[in-house]
This record gives sequence, C-alpha cells and structure tokens, in this order.
Amino acid sequence: MNVLNKIIGVLNYEFTIGDSVTFTPKSVLIVILVFFITSLLLKLFKKIIYRTLSADAKIKFKSVFSFINYFIYIIVILLTLQNIGVNLTAVFAASAALLVGVGLALQTFIQDIISGIFILVDQSVHVGDIIEVEGQIGKVENIKLRTTRAVTRENKVLIIPNHKFLISTLFNWTENGVITKESVTVGVSYDSDVDQVTQLLLDLVKQNDKVLEDPEPFVVFNDFGDNALQFQVFFALDSSFQANIVKSDMRYAIFKAFQKENINIPFPQRTISFLNPPKSLQ
Repeated sequence: MNVLNKIIGVLNYEFTIGDSVTFTPKSVLIVILVFFITSLLLKLFKKIIYRTLSADAKIKFKSVFSFINYFIYIIVILLTLQNIGVNLTAVFAASAALLVGVGLALQTFIQDIISGIFILVDQSVHVGDIIEVEGQIGKVENIKLRTTRAVTRENKVLIIPNHKFLISTLFNWTENGVITKESVTVGVSYDSDVDQVTQLLLDLVKQNDKVLEDPEPFVVFNDFGDNALQFQVFFALDSSFQANIVKSDMRYAIFKAFQKENINIPFPQRTISFLNPPKSLQ
C-alpha cells in the first residue's frame, strides 16, 4: 500500500516552469497515451480510406492525409498544453481570427480541394472520360486535387477548377461506355416523298465507316415545321470526341445526295404585305 501511495505521489508531483506552467508526470503520461491513440486512429482511418482508392488516387491523397495528420496533431498539442496548465486562451482567440481571415481568402481554393476529394472518392470522373461543363467539351487527361485538366477538340488544354463540378451541371459522355448516340437534323419540302427521304438518310448513315452497325441507325419524323418536314437521323459512335467531324461529313453527304435526288431543303421565307402601298408600287 505504501508503495502504491508513493507511485501515486510521484505521478502527482508538480513541476513548475515559470509562473504559469505546471505539470505532473501523470499529465506527461496522458499526453503520450493521447498521441499514441491518435496515431493509431489516424492510421486506421487512412487504411480504411485507401481501400476505396485506386493507385493513382492514393498518390494524390498522400498530401491530403499529411495535412490532416498535421492539423490533428496541432489540435492535440494545444489541448494537451491546456490540460497541463498553460493558458492558451489568447492563442485560441488569435488562431480563430486568423483562421477566419485565411478561410475567407482561400474559400475558392478550399472548395476546389474538397471537390477534388469528392471526385476521387465518388469516381464520377475518370481519366479518359469525355465531359462537358458549361458548354466546354474535353477529354480528361489529369485529375488533381485542385484542378482537372482536359484537352478540347481543338487540342487546347482546358483547366477546370474542381468546384465547377459541384456548382455546374456535368455531362459525362462516356459514363455508360464509349458508345454514344448522335444525330443530324434536316428539313425537306412538303412535296417530298417521306419514305424516300427516310431510306436515303439511312443509306447515307450506313455508308459512313465511323458509324456503328449495332445499335442500328434509325430515322425519326420529328415535326411538321413552318417551312419544312423535320427529320432526324440517329446513329451510334465509339469515338464521340470526334462526333462533330462525323456529323459534318454526314451533312455534306446529305446535301449532295438530296441535290442529286431533287429533294428540296427549304429555307425560311417571309411574305411582306403593304396595307397602303406606295404609289410607285401601284
């Protein structure tokens, strides 16, 4: 019993540094235990998260986890110092004001980082995907924590801040695979043979070597327009990034074929009537 009391006495013996810092061996042991438990929890958290990430994502997340580790250890240090008697009220107040200022200044930067984490975890965008954001179309070349880089059809590098994926509508053209449905619309005059137009459109599409046979192309009679009968021919591609080129080729072929078959592609016409025509027109 005396030995136990001596041990308790040693653990509770107070050491004083200066006028305000007082600590005991027991508080030092508590600090060591807290650091040990914190380290184990961080390693466990990192291991669980890494199971859901690809090898490339793990490399990108390495810096994020380092930042998280430093942040948590700083919090632990501050709380530990407070626990052993150091008055940190002024430090906490100054830190809070500093964090508010830094947070406002780096608001967009932080949004980009958080969005980048969501992209990597959610796997909504992958390298090689063809995406459309705010009317810009590009093939994803690299996904970083702050930005995503894509190459446009004009071979220009498109640098997209990651927060754009959260505040804008994202079209992922290749989320369901590389095959996409494309279409070309054309209007013909009302005296045209609709069966002939339909068959001609199908023949022209099938002649294009970039158009897939399966799924099979088809034609839709869209509407009775003001000046023309509206047709739309649908077809599938496995290179949707070049869809604009394929559709351009299709329009060339349709225009030439319709001219050859005397199928008129009308244009809007306007008739102007004068209620009181000038004398020169009477």
